[in-house]
Amino acid sequence: MLFLTIGLVLLLAALVYIYMTWGFNHWQKRGVPGPKPKAFTGNYPNLYTMKRHAIYDIQDIYRDYKQDYDAVGIFGGRAPQLLILSPQLARRVFVTDFKHFHDNEISKMVDEESDFIFANNPFSLVGEVWKERRADVTPGLTMGRIKTVYPVTNKVCKQLSDFIKKQTRIEGSNGVEAKDISLRFTSEMVTDCVLGLSAQSFSDTPTPIMANVKNLFDQSWQFIVYFVLLSLFPALLYIKRLRFIPKSVEHFFVDLMQNAIDTRRKQQEEGGKHFQRVDFLDYIIQLANKRQLNTRQLTAHTMTFLLDGFETTAGILAHLLLFLGRDERVQQKLREEVTAHLESGQDVINFDKLHELPYLDACIQETIRHFPPGHMSNKLCTEPLEIPNKNGPNFVIEKGTTIIVPHYCYMHDEEHFSNPAAFEPERFMETDAVKIYRERGVFMAFGDGPRVCIGMRFAMAQIKAAVVEVITHFNITANAKTRKDNLLDRLFFLARLDGGIWLNFEERK
Repeated sequence: MLFLTIGLVLLLAALVYIYMTWGFNHWQKRGVPGPKPKAFTGNYPNLYTMKRHAIYDIQDIYRDYKQDYDAVGIFGGRAPQLLILSPQLARRVFVTDFKHFHDNEISKMVDEESDFIFANNPFSLVGEVWKERRADVTPGLTMGRIKTVYPVTNKVCKQLSDFIKKQTRIEGSNGVEAKDISLRFTSEMVTDCVLGLSAQSFSDTPTPIMANVKNLFDQSWQFIVYFVLLSLFPALLYIKRLRFIPKSVEHFFVDLMQNAIDTRRKQQEEGGKHFQRVDFLDYIIQLANKRQLNTRQLTAHTMTFLLDGFETTAGILAHLLLFLGRDERVQQKLREEVTAHLESGQDVINFDKLHELPYLDACIQETIRHFPPGHMSNKLCTEPLEIPNKNGPNFVIEKGTTIIVPHYCYMHDEEHFSNPAAFEPERFMETDAVKIYRERGVFMAFGDGPRVCIGMRFAMAQIKAAVVEVITHFNITANAKTRKDNLLDRLFFLARLDGGIWLNFEERK
C-alpha cells in the first residue's frame, strides 16, 4: 500500500511537471532565442514570492541578451511573451508598425460584464471602438479647458501649502510622507477640475473620494491571485475575466458622477446665462446629450481622467519632491528659475509662462526616467509581422502574441543615459532632448504614437503648478527615514520607491 501511494504521488508530480513545462518549446520552434524557463515561474523567478519588483527580473534578461538580439522569447509562468530588447524595435511597436500592435494585453482580460468601467477605458479598448472613444474624450482636455480651470489649480496649490505647514507642525522630525500629500493634491485637483466638486482632501475628514481613489490602486489579494493563476493556466481567460475596479468603487463613482451632473445643472439653473465654467464636466454633459449616454456610460468616459490623473500624477510629483530634497543644488537652481517668472508682488505664475520653465520640464522628465509610471508596456500583436533579430534569424510575430516593452530597462541603460543612477536634469536641457530620446525609442514618458497619453498636458500642468507652489514656500530635505537608493517597492505594480518618501519641509520667510 505504501509503495502504491508513493507511486501515485510520483506519478502526480510527474504529470504536474509535464503540464507546467508543456509548451516551453514555443519559442524554440519559431527560431527565437531566449533564457531557459523554469517550471511554475517561467522566466520570472520572483513571480510568486515577490521578493523584488518584476521589472528587475526582466532587466536581468535585458542585460544578458541586448547585445546579441533585438528580441527574445520568455515565459510568464507558462504564458509565452516576446521581450523587446531593441529600443528601435520598441518604437516600431508604438509608432511605425502601430497597426500590427494596436491593442494592449489588458484588453484580453476584461469585458463589460466583468468590469464595465475599466473595459470602457481607452487603455482597454481595441480597434475602431478605441479610436471612437479617444476621439470622444480628447476634446475635453484641450489647453483652453486646462487654462480655464487654472485658477482652481492655484486654489488647490494654496491648500497643499497650508496642509504641508500643518503636517510639519504635527510630525516634527518624523517628516511628511510625500506620496500622501501628492495623492491628496491630485485627488482634489482632478475632482474639482473634472467634476466641479471638492473632495476635501486636505481636511481632517475628507470625503470618501480619497478612500475610493486608494482602493482603485491597492491590489486586493483576489487581483494578485488572478494574475498568478493566469500565468499557470492561460485558458482561464476564457472562463473568468478580470475586475480591476471593485464593484463598490464603481457604484461610488457612478453616484459621484450623478451628483456632479445634478450639482452642475443646479448651478446653471441658478446662475442662468451668467454661469459659465468651460471644464471637462461641461464638455461631458454636452457629449451625453449628443450621444444619449446614461450615468454609467458617462462615468466610464470620466474615469479615463480619474484613473489616469490620480495615482500616476501623484507618483511623479512625490518622486520629484524626493529628488529635490536629496539635491540642494538642483533645488536652488529650480527655485531661481521659478522665482524669475513669478508675477510681480505675487507667488503664482501666469499659465502661459508655466510652460516656459525649461529646467522644471527637465526635472520632471528626469524624475520620470527614474520612476516611470509605465515601467513596461504589455502590447498585443494584432497583425502578423516579420522582423529581423540581429544575430538571430528573422521570425514572424504571430497575431495574439504578448509583447513586453521594458521602458525602465532602456531608461536605466548607460548606453542611452550616461551615469543612469544619478539624477541629472541637465541631460534634458539639450535642444529637443525629449524628442530625440523618444525617437530613439529610449524614453517614453507618456507613451508614444497614436495611443500616447491623452491626459499628458493636464498632468504636466498639475505637477508644474504644485512644484512652483512648494518650492516657492519651502526648503525641502529628505528625512532620515527615506532610503538613499531608488529601490522599487516589490509589492506595487507601478514604479514606487520602497519604504515611502519622507521629507522635511522648512517654511521660507
